[in-house]
Amino acid sequence: MKATPAAAPRPSRARARTTSVAAFVVLAALVPTTATASGTQEVEAELPYVCTLPSGQLPATVQVSADFPERAEAGEAFTPSDVTTTVELPAEAVADLTARDAAEVRAATRLAVGVAQNAATAAATWRGGAEPVALPGSGPLTLIARGDVPSVAGRSDGDLTFSAGALAIDLALGAADPATADPGSLTVDCTLAEDAPEQGLLATVPVGAGEGAPSGSPSSPGPAESSGAPDGGQPDGPGDRRPERQSERSPEVLENTPGAAADRDDVPPCRYDEQHPPTDVSLNAYVTGYANVKKMKGAAYLPPSCVLIEQGLPVSGPPDPEYLIFDTLSYANFHYRERKQTPPFEATFLSFDFTPVKATMVLEQTGTMRIDSRTKIRLSDFTTITDTYVRAPLVLHVLDLEVNGTPLDVGSGCRTETSLTSEDPDPANFPGDHLVLYGRGEQVIGLPATGYLLLSGGALSGEATIPAFTGCGSDGEDLDRLLTASVSGPGNYIKQVQGQTCAIAAPVFPSPQNEGQCTEDLQPYEIPVAER
Repeated sequence: MKATPAAAPRPSRARARTTSVAAFVVLAALVPTTATASGTQEVEAELPYVCTLPSGQLPATVQVSADFPERAEAGEAFTPSDVTTTVELPAEAVADLTARDAAEVRAATRLAVGVAQNAATAAATWRGGAEPVALPGSGPLTLIARGDVPSVAGRSDGDLTFSAGALAIDLALGAADPATADPGSLTVDCTLAEDAPEQGLLATVPVGAGEGAPSGSPSSPGPAESSGAPDGGQPDGPGDRRPERQSERSPEVLENTPGAAADRDDVPPCRYDEQHPPTDVSLNAYVTGYANVKKMKGAAYLPPSCVLIEQGLPVSGPPDPEYLIFDTLSYANFHYRERKQTPPFEATFLSFDFTPVKATMVLEQTGTMRIDSRTKIRLSDFTTITDTYVRAPLVLHVLDLEVNGTPLDVGSGCRTETSLTSEDPDPANFPGDHLVLYGRGEQVIGLPATGYLLLSGGALSGEATIPAFTGCGSDGEDLDRLLTASVSGPGNYIKQVQGQTCAIAAPVFPSPQNEGQCTEDLQPYEIPVAER
């Protein structure tokens, strides 16, 4: 799921060394460090766009930043990282939204990216999600969306270029007074302006042997087209450096499946039992993912964890002339050895490149998780859009630390003082400390669903503030302030992936006609793979 110590008597040299090593272990073991590797190019492109809003076509500025490798080998897949899409909409756009009685907005972005190598092309979609922001009283509206993007592999030698194309911005609007009419949602379509520098070029990654073209000198035919079909034409100009002609093969765009699913023997059981008997609306699923710690510039991996879900019944939502709206409230709990927590998970790495460090942690619930889903069926074409918010009160509990195989005693009560917290889009109705994760699912008639839906799963994301730590240390050594200064703080991006649920009352077993949803003993058939 991007401190000043108080004065104290000077300790002996031996004690000072012990404390300094322990200090580094505590702050580092929480997440594996991920220093920027050599051979990485940091890209930041500012591009002009034209966006269609209710008041007409308006100019917008879009800034795309990401990290790319400086070079790759043919057939080697890589994933652009730290991808951020920042959209600045003009004041006229804010007026369009306030005219719908909106006071805040949550954005999801879909950027078409053209991938080209020599004369062959492919298309990728870079998706991002933004935290809710209040509409400004004056001036432009800035939306900052972060997310993960597909991996890409060049199929032959030659420069691989990435160019920005069409941008869609899905805006979920929030009213100043939740008791008033729902302002609904709006999709803003944007096109790259004709005067965009270098036709929207984002990055150039040389593939294979040779020096390749310098960044900013693409062999790309231009921005992504909506079809994404390969271009079968011949290359022109000096971009083709191959000694012999060969058939052009499109770059390969790979969806986010980094690694393989965990083996079933390596995940905890996920089934109902006598202490937790199922009902007619019981579901179970596995969830896994990553949680960044901004101060440490790293991420902690959460292995597959079991979640037991009681799905609610849909009720009619607020009236809307363009949609049928239904709201569904469900509840969920982690389930591990009769406790509402994740299984213990470890982070192991080398500190200072030579000292092995290992930390063991769990996420513990302090209350039941709440899942609010709003489904909107567009009357014009019956496209279904579902926005889901998961509210989870979770504290982080540090169980064990080891340095070079030597345990460091943090005590039995080392944890955050309160739950991880997020900015809630509806704080009046949902007060208190809790993590908020958001997902959007879409389904067009006749096509598979995309995004997140409670039944089929998908990715949920959000940002969290890590609270101060308490109860850390033993034998008179207080590590609370050190942990708090080194780890606690806002802006920690979290991405969790839920797998397909198993409906206990109507299980679907694998067959030649159906993909499996349940095992024979009614556990979730799918074990999801974490995505960064």
